[in-house]
Amino acid sequence: MQFLKTLFWCLLAFVAAMFTRNNWTTVPVNLWGGLIAEINLPLLLLIVFLCGLLPMLAYHHAVRWRLRSRLATSERTIGTLRDVIAPAPMIGTPVVADAASVAVVAETPETHA
Repeated sequence: MQFLKTLFWCLLAFVAAMFTRNNWTTVPVNLWGGLIAEINLPLLLLIVFLCGLLPMLAYHHAVRWRLRSRLATSERTIGTLRDVIAPAPMIGTPVVADAASVAVVAETPETHA
């Protein structure tokens, strides 16, 4: 599987290199105030790609961080509640002593005065 991943990335790098070599032309970009910037086409495409990728990547990481924080808080709350609210054995419920016999917890008699 690692070989296929390496092969894929090598092919992708080769295609990107061929695209860059075949499209190495300057593109005029009109800026404010009558300024014209001449940028190579592959560089312009990389800049545009990063302008779309980086904000979405930052948003994705912020959402993941917030959800992990909320999950950690919930897990801590559940852990403390488990410690505080431990189920007490109920009176009169069967308690299994071993696989063959079943013992019933006897109720304590109440005295009436």
